[in-house]
Amino acid sequence: MAQTLLFNALRAAIDEEMARDQTVYVLGEDVGQYGGSYKVTKDLYAKYGELRVLDTPIAENSFTGMAIGSALTGLRPIIEGMNMGFLLLAFNQISNNAGMLRYTSGGNFKIPLVIRGPGGVGRQLGAEHSQRLEAYFQAVPGLKIVACSTPYNAKGLLKAAIRDDNPVLFFEHVLLYNLKEDLPEEEYLLPIDKAEVVRTGKDVTILTYSRMRHHVTQAVKSLEKQGYDPEVIDLISLKPLDFETIGVSIRKTHRVIIVEECMKTGGIGAELIASINERLFDELDAPVLRLSSQDIPTPYNGTLERLTIVQPEQIVEAVQKMVGMQV
Repeated sequence: MAQTLLFNALRAAIDEEMARDQTVYVLGEDVGQYGGSYKVTKDLYAKYGELRVLDTPIAENSFTGMAIGSALTGLRPIIEGMNMGFLLLAFNQISNNAGMLRYTSGGNFKIPLVIRGPGGVGRQLGAEHSQRLEAYFQAVPGLKIVACSTPYNAKGLLKAAIRDDNPVLFFEHVLLYNLKEDLPEEEYLLPIDKAEVVRTGKDVTILTYSRMRHHVTQAVKSLEKQGYDPEVIDLISLKPLDFETIGVSIRKTHRVIIVEECMKTGGIGAELIASINERLFDELDAPVLRLSSQDIPTPYNGTLERLTIVQPEQIVEAVQKMVGMQV
């Protein structure tokens, strides 16, 4: 076991897959000599050369379209979005091309493409650099959406995403890159369509993902001292949702709280509530509770920024309110 930072876990995943498969390559802004805006591709340029670690112009629609075209011909591109918010400039390519071409070609083409990079609310990065794009792309047919949350799952999920024959949006959180964790020295892959049960419990199911996993973990420490026994599930796969794991938990706890950094209106939580009510309504002892970000552009001011997203103390209050004195 070796202690590894999350950004180095991602780098190791890319390095291992590039060494294993000559068709894997990286492209994006400053991924080459500079090593990426968060150093995920550091030194890969020197190891693999400029044709496999390709610095692009500031033209997201162009290089995303080029990557999709190369995937059609048999390559396995990894696009790094310097900031995932910039990829809104390539929304047409991602939705109309990457998501649809396997279907509109009658299965004659596959699109083994990974689009990865930092997103989420950081420390005073301003509205345009604090985007949570998972809800933007959730409605696009043909895409898989993954959100990593720890160095361990970041490496295993990214390796699996690179080997997948479908386009995968791979979300990393800007504030998690310096997380440390002991990683196995032997190779491992993790399924990109499965949730992770972080903590088993009986009182309430807490569904979360990305950075909010760690806010929930903080809240659980306080809740345990108060005698509560929450079950915590890291969704990981945002499209498709792992309703097998979710269903097993809800049939046990009969209560659900969703904790997300996504905006409340039309967010991942909204889809979860709709699906839970469709499939598991009779299992619920209380309405599903959703803790989401405020429906406003993220303020630059640090105090206001904090107020826009869910904090651990709000999670504690939500569990107390839902479970009450039944523990």
